[in-house]
Amino acid sequence: MIDKNDTLRPSSLLEFSGQPELVRDLSIILNSAKSRKELPDHFLFSGPPGLGKTTLSYLIANELDIPIITTTGPSYAKAGDIASVLSSISEPSVLFIDEIHGLPAQSEELLYPAMEDGFIDLFIGEGMKARSVRIDLQPFLLIGATTKYGNLSSPLRDRFGYNGRFKLYSDLDIKNIIQRSANILDIKLDEDAAFSIARRSRGTPRIANKWLRRVRDFSQVNNIDVINSTISENALDSFGVDKLGLDDFGREILLTIINNFSGGPVGLSTLATSVNENVTTLEEVYEPHLIRAGMLVKTPRGREVTKKAYTHLGL
Repeated sequence: MIDKNDTLRPSSLLEFSGQPELVRDLSIILNSAKSRKELPDHFLFSGPPGLGKTTLSYLIANELDIPIITTTGPSYAKAGDIASVLSSISEPSVLFIDEIHGLPAQSEELLYPAMEDGFIDLFIGEGMKARSVRIDLQPFLLIGATTKYGNLSSPLRDRFGYNGRFKLYSDLDIKNIIQRSANILDIKLDEDAAFSIARRSRGTPRIANKWLRRVRDFSQVNNIDVINSTISENALDSFGVDKLGLDDFGREILLTIINNFSGGPVGLSTLATSVNENVTTLEEVYEPHLIRAGMLVKTPRGREVTKKAYTHLGL
């Protein structure tokens, strides 16, 4: 039995909304490649998590009617790991590497001839008996996805034929995604309810679909058949998600800076210790939204909260 939660992803480029420039460019590139009966140049997708990089990679494989192999950059501990994956491709395929910025240097260097010329050179043996063996590869389309574009080396970036940057979605685009997901999940909600969820979703489809499920749970427990904006707002309030999309921990970060450090500035490592969380989680998961929402700023001396944060927290 297929879980409806697994079918929320769009099934074609036409259904992929919120990134019109990307879809337009990819449609041109893919149609041109198909007319030549070739694979297109390699693609690199960058942007915050949850915006659809993985989904779009699957759609590209569907458009080209070829299989897709999914993996992650940090999983290649040594060059032989990626060599094994490349040499095991038995037919033209998409190779999707998520968080490609995490590739070790040796694995990255092995990719260069594979991407440009379709072969890899492996060294077998040690010392004087070592020899190089060239392995010709099946044609493949490499799609790399990264949330840290600046961490990619210049030689690797330059070998991608198309770089697509994902942008945060507008509330209208998120609203449309929520309505589509609601139809798939048999959730009855009106347009105002979809908008109220969208406004708390931080411009991110993954978060929007998560909040939609929580609104569904709240409504079912309370025997509500049709969800309006009041119900959706009450539901998200009950799960600690406020009108700007902050959860309990997001507010805790702001309150810690205000109460413990007089509003800042405070160093990131000191803040992480104060809220009992690691630096990476603060910097990559929570800070971007707090900064975009205008409630936190980075200064040379550390993090500071803004007047908007005080107002939002009722202080």
